[in-house]
Amino acid sequence: MRLAGLVEYDGAGFAGWAAQPGSRTVEGTLTEALSTVLRQGVKLSVAGRTDAGVHASGQVVSFDAETDLLPAQISYKATAVLPKDLALRRCVAAPFGFDARRDARSRSYEYRVVNDEIRSPLRRRRASYVARPLDFGLLEEAARLVEGTRDFRAFTPSRTYHVRFERVVELSRWTRDGDLLTYSITADSFLYGMVRSLVGTMLEVAGGRRELAGLARLLSGARRSEAGPAAPSRGLTLVGVGYGELDPWRSEP
Repeated sequence: MRLAGLVEYDGAGFAGWAAQPGSRTVEGTLTEALSTVLRQGVKLSVAGRTDAGVHASGQVVSFDAETDLLPAQISYKATAVLPKDLALRRCVAAPFGFDARRDARSRSYEYRVVNDEIRSPLRRRRASYVARPLDFGLLEEAARLVEGTRDFRAFTPSRTYHVRFERVVELSRWTRDGDLLTYSITADSFLYGMVRSLVGTMLEVAGGRRELAGLARLLSGARRSEAGPAAPSRGLTLVGVGYGELDPWRSEP
């Protein structure tokens, strides 16, 4: 049986998604739990390989299993043996051959920033903190520049496995709720470190440390050294993955 799972985790205690010897990772922890529940080896395919400290509310995995357990029972039993910062929120039967990574048509992230003179203890694990005043209008303009087909090589490390740097951004916008600023972005796929580097650069624009026109030039394929620093990982959350007609949740009752 081919299965798809919706995974949620607080990334603070994980060294990223990908399994690494001697490190606590989301993939390693989830694989161990599923193997225990299903009493067989499990190999996961994942929609987005999040970095250390990055959270997820809408991560998607796919895997095969020979079992009499119903998908809902798999998610319940796996979550029961998982640590409190990780859960398999849902599990459903997926179409034959469905692959969480290969079949993904889009991924969506949110980045949160507390912008106030005083830091917020209650949001310290899920948002970064910027004390200096930020021009929200400039953030909105910067976000609009990101939409469309852009070359993001300035927003990923120079030494990289990527060979294609163009990405199609469907949505890029900032919203504000009091002192909480949230950046939302949806694209066909993302380069390593792309969202955090974009946020770090846009915050420089909004803080008066970089011209808005300079951001437009960066989006045409500049060097990584010309863009701003990556924002802290704790503010970033993978919130959704789009599959179009192949959406595995469509078959749910």
